[in-house]
Formats: sequence, structure tokens, C-alpha cells
Amino acid sequence: MQYRRLGKSSLVVSALGLGCMGMSQSYGTPDDQESLATIHHAIDRGITMLDTADMYGGGSNEELLSQVLAKRRNEVVLATKFGNMRNPDGRFLGVNGRPEYVQQACEASLKRLKISTIDLFYLHRVDTGVPIEDTVGAMARLIEQGKVRYLGLSEAGAQTIRRAHRTYPITALQSEYSLWTRDPEGEILSTCRELGIGFVPYSPLGRGMLTGQVKTVDFGPKDFRRMSPRFQGENFQKNLRLVTQVEELATAKHCTPAQLALSWVLAQGQDVVPIPGTKRRAYLDQNLSALDVTLMPSDLRRLDEAFPRGAAVGARYPEEYMNRLGV
Repeated sequence: MQYRRLGKSSLVVSALGLGCMGMSQSYGTPDDQESLATIHHAIDRGITMLDTADMYGGGSNEELLSQVLAKRRNEVVLATKFGNMRNPDGRFLGVNGRPEYVQQACEASLKRLKISTIDLFYLHRVDTGVPIEDTVGAMARLIEQGKVRYLGLSEAGAQTIRRAHRTYPITALQSEYSLWTRDPEGEILSTCRELGIGFVPYSPLGRGMLTGQVKTVDFGPKDFRRMSPRFQGENFQKNLRLVTQVEELATAKHCTPAQLALSWVLAQGQDVVPIPGTKRRAYLDQNLSALDVTLMPSDLRRLDEAFPRGAAVGARYPEEYMNRLGV
């Protein structure tokens, strides 16, 4: 395993983390036994960062991870997120960054995870109705209480990142980033690097699209991608043609499209730690092999030409969802 430091902090993690959301929601029917086996296998293979959130599966994802943490807490860096609120039936209720809720959310996550300290605590989305200084100030008090070690933000803009970092040092920014979602390039990444904040890309495989395995939109009823504009109609067909070029380049590099896509993200800097999600051991092993793929400058140029910034067609989320979350 290779390891990377998140920004200027003392937090060192595996170069690839494991996103655990899909084990409990968004990508079909959960399989807890295979998911648990996958988490254990990830740790055995050297992955040290596990990523979850209080909203994933209505809290069930944190409860799932607690079964692993009960035996292997000292082997991992546990990252979780708060701020997105849902009611018991899964309906989205909004973003909450109020100081009193920060404390409540942390206590609830600690209880579900059955641990005493969260290693990396993210604000899942910025609450535009609350000054970021107030939210981050409350998060910093959790560090004083010994309940959190490091702070992070997710999907925050450059000015918000600066204001947050002035309030208390931010260790990591988590945002969607891949060949087909290159929005953070430019101001977001440059701000993180200026301030010494690590960058943690989620969905580095484009919600499975960049694996080359998605050829139709025949998703199950519980699959989030059914609602994604990028997977609908002509958008999907155009995106599929883009992925074909990635497949051709992967063949030339003697690797899979997924490995090529992950190696591209890894090549964007030593401060970048992608967290591809999977709930199957076989896919985990395939993802880890991306660490063995070396991309030369000519390879990176070809990928930039094949998949330039803004090439993917369609919004990342349904319009209503993007409006509610401010992304």
C-alpha cells in the first residue's frame, strides 16, 4: 500500500480509501455480509481510511461499520459526515449546520459507531442559513471535548473554505472528482493547496460509468442513477461514447478502464486521496491494482484530450437535489 498525508496535517492515510455509502443505499439492495467481508478485506490489503455519513442508510451504514470497528478500531481512520437530514422514510429534510445540531449529530454518530472519537468529521453540505464560522466553531469544540480529531468540509466553495479555515484548520475537503466531474479543478483545488488542505474525491469512477461495465440504463428500482441526468436518454449515449475512448486507452495500458480512471485521479497530486466505493471484494481488489498503473505525461495528455473538463453531458444530480444542497 502507498500512503499520503492529508494536506499539512499529521493525518496519514492509504492512497486509496474505501467509500462505504453504497453498502447501505443508492446502488441496489444491500448485502451486509459481503459488505462486512469487503471492509475486512480492505483493511487486510492496507486500506486505512473508511468513509461513511450519518445519512447513509438512515444511520445503518455507521451501524454496519461499528461491527468492524469493534475489533479493528486501531487499524483505521474513520471519517463520517453530518449536516444532511432525512426523516425515517428517507425523505430529505434539508441541511443543518446550526451549532447545537453539530453536537447532537456527533453524539448520535459516536453512538451508532460505538466508538469514543471520530478521526475526521466532515460537514456534509454547507448550511447557507448559518455562518460557516458558527458551524466550524461548534465542530472545533468537539475537538476540545476529545470527540473528534480533525475537521473536514464537503462540496464547499473556495470562499467558504477560506472562512472555515480561518475559524479552525480544515484537514480535508471531500468533493466529487473524476474524469467526468472535473469541477474542482482551478479555484477549489488551488485554494486547498494554498491553505494546505487535503483533497478527498468521492465517486472517482463516475458512479460506475468509468468502469466500462455500464452499457445500459437498466438499473434496479433502488439505484440512485435512475434519477441522474447523466444516465438518461441522449445524455447517457453521449457519455457512453466518451467512456469508449477511456476503454481504448486502458487497453493500450494493459489495465481496466476503472484502473485507468483511478490512476488518473491519483496522478493529480500527492495530496489527493480518492475513496472509490464498492461492496464487493472482487471490485476492491481491481480498484487497488490502480496503484500499480503508471501514467506517463503522454498518457495524461491523451486522457485530457479524450475527456476534457466539462465533456460529460448532464448535471451530476437531479436539478431539485442540486438546488437543495447548493451543488
